[in-house]
Amino acid sequence: MSIAARRARERAERHQLIITAARELAESEGWDAVTTRRLSERVEYSQPVLYSHFTGKDAIVQAVALEGFVELTGRLRAARAAGGDPKAVLRQVAMAYLDFARTHSALYEAMFVMPIAIPFATEETPEELRETFGEFAHALEPVAGKHDPGIFAEVVWAALHGLATLAHDRRIPAGHQQDRIDLLVDHLGVRV
Repeated sequence: MSIAARRARERAERHQLIITAARELAESEGWDAVTTRRLSERVEYSQPVLYSHFTGKDAIVQAVALEGFVELTGRLRAARAAGGDPKAVLRQVAMAYLDFARTHSALYEAMFVMPIAIPFATEETPEELRETFGEFAHALEPVAGKHDPGIFAEVVWAALHGLATLAHDRRIPAGHQQDRIDLLVDHLGVRV
């Protein structure tokens, strides 16, 4: 292995180490605890080394969010692949989305709540986010009926995001998640 290749590999490993440390710190203590000083202590590199990888906390949050979109895509794909009739698939995808939001609350916050410089629904939207929305829309297409599949997916996503956010903020009781999903699916006007 050449010196340049080894340095590139080490740089990529440091980059991932910073992302992982930020994510772990956010999940355990919240995003306010994620500072370059705390991260540099955790990864045992100086703050200038962190700044050689990221311009600041916002860039780190953005990198964490992009990683989250890849993970969410995998969860949605697995839920869709579990099969069943179209309404069952919709229920499975909805539950996978809400479970992801519940079990990865800081990651979900980075992806969908915090202000980040990731453009949504534009030509500049990163591939990771395009794949997530594409998987979501693909899973919902069979139940969209006469509705535009993309707009239908946006409405379902908005409803699920509302449920995830309200549950996270304890604005609705933690139980009854399946009842909420059933109500959503049964009243979307979907005829399968």
